[in-house]
Amino acid sequence: MRLDELDYHLPAEQIAQQPLDRRDASRLLLLNRSSGAFEDRQFAEFPELLTGNELLVLNNARVIPARLFGRRAGVRSQKPSRATRGGHLTGKVEVLLTRQIDVDTWEALVRPGRKMRLRERVLFGDGELEAEIMARGEFGLRTLRFVSHDQCSINAHFERLGHVPLPPYIDREDETVDRERYQTVFAKRLGAIAAPTAGLHFSEEILKRIRARGVEICELTLDVGLGTFQPVHSETLEGHVMHSESYEIPGETADRINAAEAARRPVLAIGTTVVRALEDAALRAKEAGSSHIVGGGKAEARLFITPGFRFRVVNALLTNFHLPRSTLLALVCAFAGRESLLAAYRHAVEAGYRFYSYGDCMLIR
Repeated sequence: MRLDELDYHLPAEQIAQQPLDRRDASRLLLLNRSSGAFEDRQFAEFPELLTGNELLVLNNARVIPARLFGRRAGVRSQKPSRATRGGHLTGKVEVLLTRQIDVDTWEALVRPGRKMRLRERVLFGDGELEAEIMARGEFGLRTLRFVSHDQCSINAHFERLGHVPLPPYIDREDETVDRERYQTVFAKRLGAIAAPTAGLHFSEEILKRIRARGVEICELTLDVGLGTFQPVHSETLEGHVMHSESYEIPGETADRINAAEAARRPVLAIGTTVVRALEDAALRAKEAGSSHIVGGGKAEARLFITPGFRFRVVNALLTNFHLPRSTLLALVCAFAGRESLLAAYRHAVEAGYRFYSYGDCMLIR
């Protein structure tokens, strides 16, 4: 499939730059998968739009302050040269953590990455946190090993020195409000570098009303990383290689999903990250010859969902609006049908919906 088949026009002023005053004040575009019909609603109506027998699946990943600013400290055992001052390189460095490998080791995007050599060190704050470049990888990634030079843990330094990793289409620096609002109210498990944005609309009051409808809610964790937002650089979707993302489905969640499947109750995924985790787990269960639709446990999702994909678990999807020519738009097109989905997007543009992370949402069923 050509990438230009996933294109649409969006005026820049419709890219939401700030969260709304209230989480549940966003608009909701309701799309029927079978007919392609859509209607304008409000997210505050979401509990009443449910039939009452759904199983809602949330991603409880918690965003870490993954954007760090430091300075080059030099290369171990390097001899002084014109590029150094007293044997140490100088200059600003930006680090975006993308995936934790070990307690003290992370994959990260580093700028200026090409100029930085193996064994080079980066200092953060007043030098209380240090990182050393241990390896170079695909997608422009570097492997960094962090060391704390005081009594604080590495994670505590991240929390104090790090910035909220707002997406590049939010054209401003992160603010204090983002520490809370770029996080779902049900976020628990640290490790994500981007929010599962469909969940940002939920308030405690909305969750209370959903439960009052008799709707069952369960959770999983997918640490949102490069696989979610890495741009497609090839001309076709078939040429794109997805980056893996870690996920964990608790045994209780797997049991509830399997029970819903057996009872033919709809599984409503809150966000594309939930879709990716559940459908990856379903493929693994099928390949293992399991009698269950999904199994519990930890795994790495490399699944790239594109039009033509057969969904085994998810029957309905709440999702935000996604960037043109992106893997996330490909996933939603696969779920709703490309023509229906893009028609709904054109309507959303014309009707003045707010787009992307802090924007409005769609309920597709």
